[in-house]
Amino acid sequence: MRYLLATAAALAVAGPACAQDITLKPVAEARLRYEHADQEGLAQKADALTVRARAGVQAVGAEWSATVVGQGTLAIIDDYHDGVNGAATRPIVADPRNVALYVAQMQYRGAALTLTGGRQKIALDDERFVGNVAFRDNAQTFDAVRAELTPARGVKLDVAYAWSVRTIWGIDGNGARQQAVSGDNIFANLSWVMPLGTLTGFAYLVDQDEAAAQGYRLSSQSYGVRLTGARPLLESVTLSYQFSYARQSDYRRNPGDYAADYWLADATLEVRGWRLNAGYEVLGASHGAALTGFQTPLGANFKFQGWADKLLTTPPDGIRDLYVGGGHGWKELGPLSAVALQAVWHRFESDRIDRHYGDEWDFLASAKVGKMALSLRYARYDAKAFATDTHKFWAQIDWSY
Repeated sequence: MRYLLATAAALAVAGPACAQDITLKPVAEARLRYEHADQEGLAQKADALTVRARAGVQAVGAEWSATVVGQGTLAIIDDYHDGVNGAATRPIVADPRNVALYVAQMQYRGAALTLTGGRQKIALDDERFVGNVAFRDNAQTFDAVRAELTPARGVKLDVAYAWSVRTIWGIDGNGARQQAVSGDNIFANLSWVMPLGTLTGFAYLVDQDEAAAQGYRLSSQSYGVRLTGARPLLESVTLSYQFSYARQSDYRRNPGDYAADYWLADATLEVRGWRLNAGYEVLGASHGAALTGFQTPLGANFKFQGWADKLLTTPPDGIRDLYVGGGHGWKELGPLSAVALQAVWHRFESDRIDRHYGDEWDFLASAKVGKMALSLRYARYDAKAFATDTHKFWAQIDWSY
């Protein structure tokens, strides 16, 4: 009901758009991906060959636009547990079959103000707290209204209210993995571009109604600050950096009484196509009666703490992730463009007590050919005191119009 009212309100305000010249732009995307997973303790391996297609149209005027995109996901090879279907004797490959309305939004874009209403993608900062989860076939969108205001040069206020989260679990989602989770979520960012970098203060209020999805226990309020920037050091040498801190506590109907801290320090050195990266990220253990860790249920968590997905949910004793990586990129390499090779090593430890969870190696090779993006990805998690040994492999082709 709230979705219909918000859409109706956006249409009512859109009256001036009718007087504008409208350009129709088609939206078309396709993905073919093979994923293999082998997890110690499960009787069988997982093999998934999935195809995802998106199609829609965007009507664009001078200031107003409307976008509608549908998507469908099918499994050509379905020897896997997708989280809601299939035998739990195989590892999870979180790409369930699905047919859905992916985006249905109306947007006003003025000189200093952008307003977006309807089903939309929201990806804030590095997507640690709020993201699109674009790696998964079904991705994550929000039924929301969003305002982005630039009152002065270098200053931006970004505020969104989302009453429904459209999850990656698709039309068969149920129980703890529902298709949609309702609530009253508020995302607020205030950023300022300075000589040192971009300083952002944020507040993310996550309110999840469904108890079956652990929504009560995942409801939280997080307040923090983030600094990102880059500096040339020498000719062809650039240092980029990011620092974040946040404090999280229980919110609304969450029965727990807790508070936990988040820290991130990350630096990247780039020299003539070579890239060296190191960082330390902490999702702290709780202080208070509830035994929990700092949680980011709406983030694009696949991007963080290893691609093997062993730490998507923070354990009660928290996580400390020390990582070091490197790689090389080429603008052109024969018929290929944007060619990149990357390797990252993680050491995972607990925050509350002295436990070495495990180590992980991640490798990625990617390139583009015309409208296609190609990638090969591998992850190997070696368990010490948390979860089990796991290795995964992906081969992926993305195409967009």
